[in-house]
Amino acid sequence: MFPTKTDKARDELQGGQRTLSQRERALLLMADGRRSLTDFSPLFASRIEAEQAIQALMSKGYLQDARPAAAVPAAQPAQPPAATAPPEPVPTSNPIQLTATADNFDGKRSLATTRMFLFDICERMFVRRDPKFALQMRDALREARDREAMLTIAALMLSEIEKTAGVERAESLRERIERLLPPAEIVH
Repeated sequence: MFPTKTDKARDELQGGQRTLSQRERALLLMADGRRSLTDFSPLFASRIEAEQAIQALMSKGYLQDARPAAAVPAAQPAQPPAATAPPEPVPTSNPIQLTATADNFDGKRSLATTRMFLFDICERMFVRRDPKFALQMRDALREARDREAMLTIAALMLSEIEKTAGVERAESLRERIERLLPPAEIVH
């Protein structure tokens, strides 16, 4: 399943209209017809929960399956994909790097600091490789107002980083984000 946004979803994502939760809105931001259920799973506790959320948004008219459009390129002869294979090394030829100063932060834990760090990651890692995803993440960060929203956006970004830069890079950034976020409030 490769969900993509409908006009109803685009309307939901416009400023001023909020009928869905932050997690559902993040799912809509990611839904571009290229990402599968596996890509959405980091947003949820389980793959089943992610699938249920996608199905619910589909039944409400926010998402549709883009698979028929994705099946068209699969019908092409084997030679054109071989011709398009060389561009794949391009992302790996530009390794994702952070400066050492980003890891030497001794400041106060806060949502503002976390947001700025996530904006920085977005600029350094996605603007040139995937400008559309970078724009979606910047928009989501501007709207994020709480710890859960920050964690949702971070999970989306880390999922993409894991694909392009590897598990180790994603894990080091995940640890850094955890050090920047204020502690979770404990409700008794």
